Amino acid sequence: MYKRQVLALGDLRPVEAQALVDSCGVPVESRGPLLAFAGGHPLALLLGAAVAVKDGGASRRWVPDQDVVATLLDQLVGELPSAAHRHALEICAHAYMTTEELLRAALPRDAGALFGWLRRLPFVESCRLGLFPHDVVRELLEADLRWRDPQGYAVMHDRIHAHLAAKVRTASDGDVPGAVAALLYLHRDSGASSDFHRGVRRGRHDGGEFQEEVLRQQDLGTLLRVATAEGAASARCAAFWAERRPEAFRLYRRAETGEVVAFSAWLRLAELDEQELAADPIVAAAWAHARATTPLRAGEHLAVSRLWALPPERGHSPVMDVIQWRMIGTCLRAERMAWSYIAARHPDQAWVECLRRYGMRDIDEQPRLDDDTYTLLVHDWRAVPAQAWLERMNHLLAAGPAGDPNAATTELAVLTEAEFAEAVRKALRQLSRPDALAASPLTRTWLITEQARQARKNPARQAGQAGQNPARQDPATALGNLLRQAIDDLRQDPRSVKLHRALTATYLRGTPTQELAAEQLRLPFTTYRRHLTAGIQRLCADLWHQELYGTNTPAR
Repeated sequence: MYKRQVLALGDLRPVEAQALVDSCGVPVESRGPLLAFAGGHPLALLLGAAVAVKDGGASRRWVPDQDVVATLLDQLVGELPSAAHRHALEICAHAYMTTEELLRAALPRDAGALFGWLRRLPFVESCRLGLFPHDVVRELLEADLRWRDPQGYAVMHDRIHAHLAAKVRTASDGDVPGAVAALLYLHRDSGASSDFHRGVRRGRHDGGEFQEEVLRQQDLGTLLRVATAEGAASARCAAFWAERRPEAFRLYRRAETGEVVAFSAWLRLAELDEQELAADPIVAAAWAHARATTPLRAGEHLAVSRLWALPPERGHSPVMDVIQWRMIGTCLRAERMAWSYIAARHPDQAWVECLRRYGMRDIDEQPRLDDDTYTLLVHDWRAVPAQAWLERMNHLLAAGPAGDPNAATTELAVLTEAEFAEAVRKALRQLSRPDALAASPLTRTWLITEQARQARKNPARQAGQAGQNPARQDPATALGNLLRQAIDDLRQDPRSVKLHRALTATYLRGTPTQELAAEQLRLPFTTYRRHLTAGIQRLCADLWHQELYGTNTPAR
């Protein structure tokens, strides 16, 4: 008598999954999407195949219907203990890797207990980065929540996005590429350019395929060999910057073989000498563009990204994904960076279009090295700072291909110090006229938009300071409040009391003429004018310092 034995059927290999789909008679146009959804899971393949055959190829892109999703969830996940457990599992499905810290950010209550429950589930695995569900379970949970509770899905996404964006800024240097990839993974199914998110869809967040290292003296020969593959002029540029700025370089080595396949350089430039301008046409073009557009202000710098790779690694390759994640992370973490320029040799047009969609643009001038022309993709981080850029990207990717990149965010005004000071003087004269203040370029500066952002983060505290909710203030009202507060702050400095009195009498009390203001202060007119001029200069200097360095940095 034979004894029955139940054996677990694991995932099918790709060739086996393809054969199963073929044998079921799935229409050719539906096979790819079905295999992408089900992977090698036998039950998911069979149920999906039945739906695809019934559909008969009528749909342009096969997607599992809700009956398939519900059936598979019942079979693979089953009944869950509570709504909190379901939320925890949905978070685990949306994020590439789930840690207790991430779970706490998206689901504050009982994060520790829920994390322990997740790690014991048979379809959840663990690695050094955290927990992750089986691919088909991930897809099912995502599809179910999107269909069942779109608003809840959006709230969950935004919480995870905010947490991972913060991790990009606080990660150790070596963890930056992985932190960026984890952030981009949230948009893996956005319908945006496949090239931009190709790497995160493949789930290579840990960068395990390549090792990123800083440049050492013994690596210079390899750098020149790799750069020479692009031409003699490219090699000369690499050698020049490796000698001048070795700290700007990173190399990328295959973890399995140790072979170095690519180098990148992030050249952080506050000023350039004639030798540097002559040595590299790409850097010279970037520098000329910045000077001709909106030049660097005090304490600012621009950055130029240079890249050298072996021929097989150029274009769409895993190492380029890692380098791209590093570049994005560097931009989001940079302080006082005005411009970034990404130099691309023979760039793929779809990649360029995608970067344009996210607020980057290519400049008209295309510098040449040897016989190659390079495209320079540029972004002004003063006009669209890192936080605004993240919000723009999140908005566009959530909206999908139909999203309007121009409607995502408003670019800030990038003023010179002289333009800023003139705008402050004019705004002081218009302080009692909100309609006139609304036209001030100051309403589009970082200072005003940052005030609004802080108000949205903590409206109760800001309301207590300003007497109303700044989250509801228009830019003109915010500008008026900022100027009044700046005048009032001068009282805190005993050396500025006279300046405060002159500014208050002139701009806050509605005094019709300066002569009358001098009389009210019982000052000779020349003395009053001296105090007023000094007060305006002090106000301009204080606000300019805040515009450049932030509101929490004391003026020098």
